[in-house]
Amino acid sequence: MALAAGFATAVPAAQAQPGDDKATPASPASPAAAAAKPYMGWTSWSMQSSKYPGLNPNGDYSYLTEANVLKQTDAMAAKLKKYGYEYVNIDAGWWRNYAWTPEFDEYGRQKADPVRFPSGMKSVADHIHSKGLKAGIYLPVGLEKEAYGGGKVPIWKAEGCTTADIVYDDLRTTNGWDSAYKIDFSHPCAQKYIDSQAQMFADWGYDFLKLDGVGPGSFKSGDNYNNVADVAAWQKAIAATGRPIHLELSWSLDIGHAADWKKYSNGWRIDTDVECYCNTLVSWESSVDDRWSDAPAWTRHAGPGGWNDLDSLDVGNGEMDGLTKAERQSYATLWAIAKSPLYTGDDLTGLDSYGLSLLTNREVIAVNQSGNAPAKPVTPSDPQQVWAAKNSDGTYTVALFNLADKPASVTADWSTLGFTGKAAVRDLWNHESLGSYKDKITQALPAHGSRLFTVTPRGDALTWTGIEAESSANTLSGNASVADCPACSDGHKVGNLYTGGKLTLNNVVVDKAGTYQIKVAYISGDARSVAVSANGGGATSHAFPSTGDWSTVSSVHVPVTLKAGSNTITFDSGSGYAPDIDRIDVPKSS
Repeated sequence: MALAAGFATAVPAAQAQPGDDKATPASPASPAAAAAKPYMGWTSWSMQSSKYPGLNPNGDYSYLTEANVLKQTDAMAAKLKKYGYEYVNIDAGWWRNYAWTPEFDEYGRQKADPVRFPSGMKSVADHIHSKGLKAGIYLPVGLEKEAYGGGKVPIWKAEGCTTADIVYDDLRTTNGWDSAYKIDFSHPCAQKYIDSQAQMFADWGYDFLKLDGVGPGSFKSGDNYNNVADVAAWQKAIAATGRPIHLELSWSLDIGHAADWKKYSNGWRIDTDVECYCNTLVSWESSVDDRWSDAPAWTRHAGPGGWNDLDSLDVGNGEMDGLTKAERQSYATLWAIAKSPLYTGDDLTGLDSYGLSLLTNREVIAVNQSGNAPAKPVTPSDPQQVWAAKNSDGTYTVALFNLADKPASVTADWSTLGFTGKAAVRDLWNHESLGSYKDKITQALPAHGSRLFTVTPRGDALTWTGIEAESSANTLSGNASVADCPACSDGHKVGNLYTGGKLTLNNVVVDKAGTYQIKVAYISGDARSVAVSANGGGATSHAFPSTGDWSTVSSVHVPVTLKAGSNTITFDSGSGYAPDIDRIDVPKSS
């Protein structure tokens, strides 16, 4: 498993490792204004964490230096700025030497390592700003253990306050690596400490803060790792500085606290590190491909003011990225349609022509920056997937993915978008209008390949026949049972579909024989599979993505071959656990 980006993964090898329009400027009281659209930029962590030859000549994680940050700043200004890239984000280690020993000022605040950053952090921010860009910086959540100083370290501009006042007496630890003492915000001195850090960053001229190891999340849970109060304190402290600072949270944040992340921050990492901690920056398996499974549950939480962060987009360096061309395009496609921030960890001084074309495709960037809703799967999380989103102008963004290890065809059926007939299709990666397609488009894709389209309907809206899962006309077998469901369309669902539990919907009537994309509304707190069949025929197993919890309804479309007249459709849990089923909708024959 890739370790978490940032603070405590970056330790010497000899030690144990712990894991369209410009955005409206944010006002101090309005974090939403700071993230009107997903941010774009560069981050140091991918190259810091890689074993690629030459990247870290002074030991693990030594890439981060003033010279390298300035070099990347200049390259971004020259190559990417005109496409919307603006943040240069300095990740973990700026206050630690090559042996990973930290440095703090007299008030327990992180102090730049003089070897890594001989000119200091303000000078670096000034250079970034001189290029018309924005500067980002990093901290782990909590009071770092080394800053405690026996509890005697004074807090800046907080008379009578020391580090002993801001943490719990038992020195309980927090964050994703237990590298800090948990801050006790019941004591007023605690907010003063966060205020002092925020003011330091504001005085230096930073525009962005990544707060890392935040829980619940970062593979930790329980009271010690609940950092909601920390995040709220940071939002308050940033507002008090009077300087707009984007607050980004990391990593693998708990979706059960999505409301807190949305209230107090501008973005949140939904997954583990994309980096592989190997001899490339990333690999498909560790952990680019995880995002197709993990992103769907979060989709509804993204929008102006806060975005789902899928981590670094490392598609620009070819061999150093560790991916095929098809994988690089799919990676960039998902990040764009999911409305993830687009920040690359590549060496911007060495982008290859294909990587540069991926990072600078204006049509794809426009999808990400449009303000429209993120795309989500309209078909199950099977190896061949279709993701889509309806745009404010009535068009659809449609992505086809083949996540299998061998070539396969993928079809986007217009009925999964809610219409039938013809549609105009534009290929966004290739800047090419493909003409009109009737009812669907099918593409042959390589292993891990993708296509990205804008689809403009020219046909008619579909009408549907809805059937509630809990209808008394249906047949329940095994453990299956009807349960209350406030979020469901008729207040009920069929659940307990496990180890042989079945739901059979009877008297599903269609006028014409054919294969129909039936829409299945379901609830599932985790990803689950279910076998779907019609009229007692052969079943096909489909993986339904998590809806995030057991009170949220989502839907996907599955193909079912029906005969003219009355049919049965069965959802069979088999030997495992299936999602709860709310209802199905069957397209009416045209």
